[in-house]
Amino acid sequence: MSLADRAPAPDPIDLLPPAPTFAVTSTDLADGAPLPLAHAHRSAGGGGLSPQLSWSGFPAETQSFVVTCYDPDAPTGSGFWHWVLVDVPASVTELATGAASGDLSGLPAGAYHVACDWGAKSYGGAAPPAGDRPHRYVFVVHAVDVPKLEVNDAVAPAVVGFNLAFHTLARAVIRGTYQR
Repeated sequence: MSLADRAPAPDPIDLLPPAPTFAVTSTDLADGAPLPLAHAHRSAGGGGLSPQLSWSGFPAETQSFVVTCYDPDAPTGSGFWHWVLVDVPASVTELATGAASGDLSGLPAGAYHVACDWGAKSYGGAAPPAGDRPHRYVFVVHAVDVPKLEVNDAVAPAVVGFNLAFHTLARAVIRGTYQR
C-alpha cells in the first residue's frame, strides 16, 4: 500500500461556517496552479519564501486579518498547517514575497505568527512526501470583526481556527498545489 492509496481529504473551506468572500491575488502564485519552488520548504529544495498576497473587497467593518496556509492532503489525518499569521491590521492589504519567512521584521506592526506544524513561527513551505499525489495548499485571508483575536503566539493553529469560527466576517481563498 502507498500513500496515494488513501482517500482524498475534503476541501477545508467546505468544513467551515459559511462566510462571504472577497478577493485575494498573488504575483507569486496562480489559483489552482503548482507553487513555484521558491515557496516550497527548504527541506524540499525550495526557498522557504512566503508568497506575495494582496486582498481587496473585504467588509467595511473588518478590524483585522488572519492569514493561513493549510495542506489538507498531508498524510496525518489532521492535515498540516504551513502558516498562521494573526492580528494583521485592517489597514494592511498586502504582504510582500518573503514577509513571513523569518523574524517579525517583515510583518506589519502588531502581527505575529503562531507556530506552524513545522514548529517555526513563520511561513513553512510546501514539502509533501516524495512520490505522493499533488497536495493542495489553501491560502486564506480571514477578515475579522475584532482588532485582536485574543490568542497569543503559544497557541496551536487549531485554537486560532476555533476563534476564527466566531470572528470571521469574510474569507478570501487562493489555492496552489505542489508535488515532489
